[in-house]
Amino acid sequence: MTLYTHFCSHVLFPLHERFKSHHSVRLRHELERTQWLDPGALRALQVNRLRSFLQHAALHVPYYSDRCRDLSFDANAVSSLEDLRHLPLLTKEIIRANVERLKSKTAGRLIRYNTGGSSGEPLVFYMGLDRVSHDVAAKWRATRWWGVDIGAPEVVLWGSPVELGKQDRIKALRDRLLRSHLLPAFAMSEGQMRIYLQEIARIRPRMLFGYASALALLARFAAAEKIDMRSLGIKVAFTTGETLYPEQRAAIERTFNTKVANGYGSRDAGFIAHQCPEGSLHQTAEHVLVELLDASGQPTPAGQTGEIVVTHLATQDFPFIRYRTGDMAIAAAAACKCGRGLPVFQEVQGRSTDFIHTASGNSMHALALIYEVRERPGVKAFKFIQAENLSLELLLVAGPELSDAVQSAIRAGIEKRMGPGTVLTIRRVAEIPPEKSGKYRYVVSHAAGAR
Repeated sequence: MTLYTHFCSHVLFPLHERFKSHHSVRLRHELERTQWLDPGALRALQVNRLRSFLQHAALHVPYYSDRCRDLSFDANAVSSLEDLRHLPLLTKEIIRANVERLKSKTAGRLIRYNTGGSSGEPLVFYMGLDRVSHDVAAKWRATRWWGVDIGAPEVVLWGSPVELGKQDRIKALRDRLLRSHLLPAFAMSEGQMRIYLQEIARIRPRMLFGYASALALLARFAAAEKIDMRSLGIKVAFTTGETLYPEQRAAIERTFNTKVANGYGSRDAGFIAHQCPEGSLHQTAEHVLVELLDASGQPTPAGQTGEIVVTHLATQDFPFIRYRTGDMAIAAAAACKCGRGLPVFQEVQGRSTDFIHTASGNSMHALALIYEVRERPGVKAFKFIQAENLSLELLLVAGPELSDAVQSAIRAGIEKRMGPGTVLTIRRVAEIPPEKSGKYRYVVSHAAGAR
């Protein structure tokens, strides 16, 4: 760690957080202690915090005051994490219908946020300073796992309108002081990517941060153009915001000669998990309780896929209790050999809208179709879109190597995986634009089985 990085991490950023009334510095120190608790001690910590959290919700949040009364739920009697199952699941639809009633009567300053969501219908919700502080501290802790810290030179490839809409003078000055450089993920033309690679080479960052799809797209472009990015000294590339596919990880690691640390979370659900150098995706279990549930709402055992349902214990001003994320994951049976007691995801598979649904009633992960396309000659970019009637459209950005024979092979492979009766349209396009968020999604399903 350089002297300037040390100054940023120990002086400049803490001053910034204090100015914003965040207590992330104290929380980060606490998280670096509690990550080493054994599972029993960690569970006891979770239960105590859960009881206090639910007591507050029952007393001060109108929506949960009514739910607890209707269900005869006594928050004072909570003695295990399993007691959460007596409370109903929270959905985006419920939040939209009860925004004001989900605000705590004791809430201080609330910050309004929104997400576009896979349906495009925005979800409006609120965060208090406690929630923001916890999420900052969790990310900060995970960053330090990799031997880098706030203040180390960083390049951020990001596309959220929230961040891009706040590029005022104060934030621009903060980013310069903390040596964080933003490259908008909305602008990923070949000419712009060449400029981005030149900027990265000039900055020589210690870490990259961004959407997996955007970083992988940049990595593949550098490889295709034979632009050498391997000697820059990049220590880690943090990916988040979407599913990280194996070929994306491989492309980023190969091109930038670094390791990829995958993070899982969202603006609404919080900073849920991050990968350690041993490869495990650790849950931020001190203040994020994770349930994995099957289609009937029952817990799934380790090794089986379930929907991620989150209770964020730092959201008492606007509680997220048993919040359905729409994301699918598998819990690991074994602890990580790094020694941290934090529970581990074996795999986060992505949103339910990343799953394709067949006429026979089966569901398959996006990778099943991606494998049929990604290595074909002449395929530069692609995207699957499934309509409500289960028909598929494949958008292809094609080079001259994509012959009729190759396209026929793609069609045959997809139809074999999807089964008889598949309606498939292949359409060649000049480019595939990113989502409104700046992400480049391989698969989007609007079928009834996608939540």
